[in-house]
Amino acid sequence: MQADDEPTGATITPYEDGPLLVRGDFTLVTPDGQPIDARRRTVALCRCGKSALKPFCDGTHKAVNFRG
Repeated sequence: MQADDEPTGATITPYEDGPLLVRGDFTLVTPDGQPIDARRRTVALCRCGKSALKPFCDGTHKAVNFRG
């Protein structure tokens, strides 16, 4: 932790029956190491596998009744 007690890097918060919320400084890459443009410092990553915007969440988890 820094002197002001703020965490450095990224934090990942799994939302019940929903996405992983990633906040902070992070880099997303494909399995072969190519960067994925996140465009912001907070993103929701799909956990249900049904998003049309993978790896990002598009809310489909609600329609398919995903339980995580």
